Formats: sequence, C-alpha cells, structure tokens
Amino acid sequence: MGDIRRRGAVALGITGLVAPLTLALGMAPAQAASCTTQTGPYQKQVEKFLGRPVDGRQSTADCKAIQAFQTKHGITPNAGYAGSVTWGVMDLMNKQKAVGNKPNKDGKCPVNKGRIACVNLTLQLSWIQDGSRLVYGPVPVRTGRNGYETRTGLKKIYWRDIDHVSNIYNVPMPYSQFFDGGQAFHSVGLSMWNPPGSHGCVNMTTTTAKKYWSLLKNGDDVFVYGRKPGT
Repeated sequence: MGDIRRRGAVALGITGLVAPLTLALGMAPAQAASCTTQTGPYQKQVEKFLGRPVDGRQSTADCKAIQAFQTKHGITPNAGYAGSVTWGVMDLMNKQKAVGNKPNKDGKCPVNKGRIACVNLTLQLSWIQDGSRLVYGPVPVRTGRNGYETRTGLKKIYWRDIDHVSNIYNVPMPYSQFFDGGQAFHSVGLSMWNPPGSHGCVNMTTTTAKKYWSLLKNGDDVFVYGRKPGT
C-alpha cells in the first residue's frame, strides 16, 4: 500500500495455481537460525506436506526441510519448528491448490459486470473473469495484515502507474493499479506467503502484476471479499 500521489508519468499501456506454488518468489533468504530438536504441535501435518516420513518426531532431516521452507517464505524464526504459523502457510497452500480452475465456484464474485478482477481474502487468491468466463488465474496474492486490512466491496480501477513509488513507505510499487484510496494491485519481491501481509495493497508476483496490467484498464471493476486469516 502507498499514497496515490503521482511519481513520474503514468505508463501507457489460464494460469493454474500449481505452477505459482512451485516458484521461489525472489525473497532474499534470511540467515538461518539454529535448527531446533523440538517436536512441534503440527509435526505430522508439516512432515506430510513436505513429503517427509510421517512419524510425528522431529529429526535433523525434518528440521532442515522445515527450515528451508521457512526461509524461502520469510517465516520467522526460521528454526525448523513445526508451529502454527508454518502450518498455517502450508494449510493455506493446500486450500489454494484445491480450488483448481474454479475460483468462483461459490459465485461470490459478480458475473454481471463484464471484465472484473476478483480477490478472495479468505483464500488469498485473485483472478480475472469476464462474466462467468475465467480469463486469468487463480493466482496467490498477499493482502493486508491485521490493522491494515484490504478493504472489501465493489470498486473500480481509477489510476494506473507502472513505476509508482510510495512516499509513505518509500518503496517501489511496480505495475500499480489503484482501486480504493491507496490500495492497489502491484508486484513485490517477496513470497506470496510471507507473513503477516501487506499494508493493504494486493501484492503479486511480477509475472502476475504484468498480466493484470495487460488485461485491466481504468474503469474496470474490482471485487474484494472474505477475510484474510489472522485479521
């Protein structure tokens, strides 16, 4: 999230979830903490997710595998402990993958608006549809953390800035498409599962943000619904 004051000129201008789930999304790995020998409360679930032997007991190999996952997605401390935050990320990934190519199966995103960008906060997924036809996605996104929630409801894209820089947080927001005050779609160099979330914007990978930039325009509808876990 950033302010909506202009910095520079405004530029002129289906993927499934399985592929995005396999990407290492550009986050610089944190220095690894010492590997813990402690068995976590979600040990069996985490072992199963990572393809480890499911015995519910922490091993050195288990710890290293958990630690690598935590480092990749910016989960701290990255000590290899199978705790609630780590399992929460994995559980969300499982739920996202289960959606397949029917993200609007529940019909909550309007199908009478023509082209519309949908954001499901509960599943941290977004997609573009035209009526009931899926145009792009679903793809994982990273929305507002507790206290900075991405606001729900029907909105419209009203300003696009390909090289936007926030002068609230002094960070680049490439491919910004603003739809609600300072809240926008834009790319980030973080894992989409990096907790706790954004300052209200809908963060995307560069690939997704570029695709949204090419498919959407000023005046297109955006519908945000649900509730991000932990908010």
